[in-house]
Amino acid sequence: MITAGIDCGAKNTKTIIMKDRKIIGKGMVLTGFDQGVAVNSSLDAASKDAGISKNDIGKIYGTGSGRESIGIAEEKVNDIKAMAKGGIYFFPNARTVTDVGAEEGRVARIDENGNVVDFAINEKCAAGAGAFIESMARALEMTLEEIGPLALKSDKEIPMNAQCVIFAESEVVGLIHAKTGKKDISRAIHDAMASRIVSMIRRVGIRKDVVMIGGVGHNPGFKNSMLRELDITEIYIPDLPEYGAAVGAAVVAAEKA
Repeated sequence: MITAGIDCGAKNTKTIIMKDRKIIGKGMVLTGFDQGVAVNSSLDAASKDAGISKNDIGKIYGTGSGRESIGIAEEKVNDIKAMAKGGIYFFPNARTVTDVGAEEGRVARIDENGNVVDFAINEKCAAGAGAFIESMARALEMTLEEIGPLALKSDKEIPMNAQCVIFAESEVVGLIHAKTGKKDISRAIHDAMASRIVSMIRRVGIRKDVVMIGGVGHNPGFKNSMLRELDITEIYIPDLPEYGAAVGAAVVAAEKA
């Protein structure tokens, strides 16, 4: 059976199409103002990538912050369940899954079947999400693609306030004025955000293996900071982490087929 999972997020809307639980197509567009248009556009792109018609899809499930706008979805999957199922799909030994997207960070401890045992959500401040790094990159006059790798070049530990983007930006400006190197500021930014996410992981109880999905999974500086903060040697990240929740929604659709 062919199933689709659509993750309508704050920044991007992603669609995954599966056949017999194997990924055959994917599509991603900017969410923008009209979430309904983004949903249909991402599904069109994924269908084209899979080489099928939308009519060939047996079940469509939706998730994400804009899931109520996914009118074509037969059912809606909450974000925590979607991330858990997505994490264990890519890595069957996953027991802790973290999803760090543009506007929110989430953590779940799961069992061997991908069922959620406990979870935590950072939903009150962008300091625990990708928007934090994006804002800090602008303060450093850098791109997102530059700021992560630059952090890997630093061996200095500089404390930074991760509770508020505004305060953190003020700290970055202060460090710039103090002639602190960009690589050291970059590491401080990633360390601060990692500390916030790891505090949630510790709250639910860390269990190996640790898996990361969400767009921030592409950032090597953040991964490195997470490894240091957790004091572990590996965090497992799929090749396309931004599709993790969409995969989870498609998996849930397949389970109910």
